[in-house]
Amino acid sequence: MIGFLTRWFFAFALLALTFNPTQYNYVAWVGTYGSINLSVAVLLALILAVGYIIYLRATLRSIGAFGMALVLALVGAGVWVLYDLGVLHLNSPHVNVWLALFALSLVLGIGLSWSHVRRALSGQSDVDDIDD
Repeated sequence: MIGFLTRWFFAFALLALTFNPTQYNYVAWVGTYGSINLSVAVLLALILAVGYIIYLRATLRSIGAFGMALVLALVGAGVWVLYDLGVLHLNSPHVNVWLALFALSLVLGIGLSWSHVRRALSGQSDVDDIDD
């Protein structure tokens, strides 16, 4: 469980560092200071790109596009239930952005963790797995 939470946290951090409704994100920083610090902007973009490549490649290999859509549908249905029960209010655009970041980070966290879950449930390793 700790492994999944760690993978999910880093997925959430990657997404939130790229964009969030506050001023503390890469997109806002580049819009304000990117032209002044172009070398730093490019370096940070490349670091973020490496993170996205790692997460997206692992997610696509483990659960595929259909699995990604299914996880997003499950999260969407959960949000819908919470909204219908009056627990969640979707009036604020900031809340909606944080919910989207949460949903996408769950997809990436599950995608990165799925091979571990499958191995624990079935006892079978993926073909490209190396002994841990």
